[in-house]
Amino acid sequence: MPSPRSRLHCRHHPARRPLGVDLAQKALPPLPEHFHFGTHPAHGFVATATAHLPAHLAHWFLTREQFEPVPDRTGLYRLSDPDRDGRRRTRQAVHDLRRHGYTVQADYTLDPAMTPGPPHSLGHRGLAERRSQIAQAAATPSPQQSPALRTSPGARSIPPRPTHAPAVGTVQPARPGRSGRT
Repeated sequence: MPSPRSRLHCRHHPARRPLGVDLAQKALPPLPEHFHFGTHPAHGFVATATAHLPAHLAHWFLTREQFEPVPDRTGLYRLSDPDRDGRRRTRQAVHDLRRHGYTVQADYTLDPAMTPGPPHSLGHRGLAERRSQIAQAAATPSPQQSPALRTSPGARSIPPRPTHAPAVGTVQPARPGRSGRT
């Protein structure tokens, strides 16, 4: 017969729970939200952190995602320079924070999981055309290099002559003690 202590140990040990308890049937509580993203009429694209995240950590993440604190509004951050592709940058911030494991609630248009991204601009065609031109230029021989000398299969090639004259006279060997040591 097992001792009372071993039964107590078995009852509280997670691997030795009775078979009648199915952990998959228990509903897990929803994860707490960490960030909220939206738009504000005066500040443009804004973000705020919930109480589930320390303020200094929220500040660190949001400033790295190009958000700056709004003066006189504790905990509210606005996107710096929102006219420079603000919607895409805000959607990227939502994506990045989720990838780091945080729970983010965002407006419908700012949520990359719910709405498709903006259509691609026509600038990519110009980029592909430019890359094609660079590849063609790299494949053609340079006009600055002279063509290689052609020789017939039976002819001996003559090595090129040096363009400098050798030094005349004797070369003196290095003297000891000139390395700066005394």
